[in-house]
Amino acid sequence: MPRLGTVNPDTAEPAAKALLDKVERALGVTPNMMRAMATSPAVLDGYLSFSGSLAKGTLGAALREQIALVTAVENSCDYCYAAHHVLGAKAGVSPADLASGGHAQAADPKAAAALRFARAVIRSKGFVSDEEIDIVRAAGYGDGEIGEIVGAVALNTFTNYFNSVGRTEIDFPVVALPESEVATA
Repeated sequence: MPRLGTVNPDTAEPAAKALLDKVERALGVTPNMMRAMATSPAVLDGYLSFSGSLAKGTLGAALREQIALVTAVENSCDYCYAAHHVLGAKAGVSPADLASGGHAQAADPKAAAALRFARAVIRSKGFVSDEEIDIVRAAGYGDGEIGEIVGAVALNTFTNYFNSVGRTEIDFPVVALPESEVATA
């Protein structure tokens, strides 16, 4: 049962309504997470602004969705895991990569390196080793892209925590959340 309320876009106060209308135009739906965030327009605006800024970066939408899957598994967020399966498919992530992405695996070796780095960021709370930085650089990521990977981890950790605190009702097809692997690969 959800612990945080949601806002009905039809009856929302003006600031929340404007943001929810923006979500509806972009996605064609207004997910429960956004409706819950709209209880504080500042929270929803912050999320949308950060997400929008990262979308203008170098990392493609598919890789950002794969990072979201890794983050959802590491933070045990079933809402985000389900949501990013749908959003990942829309962004062009293959079914195989959707299935393996939560475990920091991808068919493309460069994407896999980014996913393993994202997982390392989460597990180390940002205190990654020099070797982990060297590995992601050797895969072809520069400092700006490394910063965007960290940004994607931070954004998705926020949504994971928000949905876990709120016990947001999943309004995407449910996908079983796999267990996080203990050992880093």
